[in-house]
Amino acid sequence: MISKRLSELRKRKQWSLQYIADQLNIAKSTYAGYESGYRQPSLEAVKELATLFGTTTDYLLGATDLGATDEEQPSIELTRPTVRLTVDGEAVTEDEIIQLIAFIRAKRDIENKK
Repeated sequence: MISKRLSELRKRKQWSLQYIADQLNIAKSTYAGYESGYRQPSLEAVKELATLFGTTTDYLLGATDLGATDEEQPSIELTRPTVRLTVDGEAVTEDEIIQLIAFIRAKRDIENKK
């Protein structure tokens, strides 16, 4: 299952085997082995792959069909957080969330004026 999903995600993003190998600091042949099913990635590698592809480890491992695309992933609305958010293991305060939202909005405004 993981080999097929890795291949599909890579092709969807139009990334080369070498690009992914470079991002993970592994040999191209190692990553190619993951896609062919010849090798199984370690749990740490699965986590890194999920982060790189913007999906979940559950999706890569076949535990769920969600996660194939950004549209299918669950979203969290920061203006009404319903989960506990953390950064580096520390809870994000309400003030930090407000500052983050302000930063994102300002950045988007700047980018939209270009």
